[in-house]
Amino acid sequence: MMKVEIFQPGAEHRAAFLAAVQRSESLLGGWVSPPDTPEKYADYLRRYSADTHYSYLARTRDGNLVGCINLNEIVRGALQSAYLGYHAFSPNQGKGLMKEALSAVISSAFGEHELHRLEANIQSGNVRSVGLAKSMGFRLEGYSPRYLKIDGEWRDHERYAITSEDWAVEAAAARDQSKDS
Repeated sequence: MMKVEIFQPGAEHRAAFLAAVQRSESLLGGWVSPPDTPEKYADYLRRYSADTHYSYLARTRDGNLVGCINLNEIVRGALQSAYLGYHAFSPNQGKGLMKEALSAVISSAFGEHELHRLEANIQSGNVRSVGLAKSMGFRLEGYSPRYLKIDGEWRDHERYAITSEDWAVEAAAARDQSKDS
C-alpha cells in the first residue's frame, strides 16, 4: 500500500503549503526557492494551470505534506519532453516518501501526460537530490554552468534525464523486487 498520495495543488492548500515551506527553510535554502507568500503561491497556481506545466503535492495518508514535484516547460511534438523539479518538506525528508511520490509523478508523466523524456537539473552539491534522481534511473548527461538563478545567484547544475523506455525497465524491476519481498 502506498504511504503517500499525489494531487494537484489548489487555493485550499495554500496555508499548509506556506507552513511547510516555512518549517523547511533550512532544508530548502540555497537549493530551491518555492513560493513563500500568499502572492507567490497565487502566482504558482496560475503558472501550473497552463497545459505546459503540472505541479503535484505529495502528502502522507494523515495529510502531512511530504514535498512538491513539478513538470515544467512541457514541449509537445517530436520532443514530448519536460523539465522535472522536486523538493521535500521537513520533517518528512529521508524517509523514502519522496521516492514514492516521484515514482507516481514519473509514471503519470510517461502515462497520462504521454511524455517521452524528463530532464532534472540538480546542483552537484545537493547530494540527496542527486541520489534520489539516480535511484529512480536518471542518468547523468552533462554539466550546465550558471544554469539557474537561485537566491540571487547563478548556480551550476548537473543535467540528469530518463526516457519512457528507461522508466519501463525501472518500473518492471521495482515490481519484481516487491514480489520478492
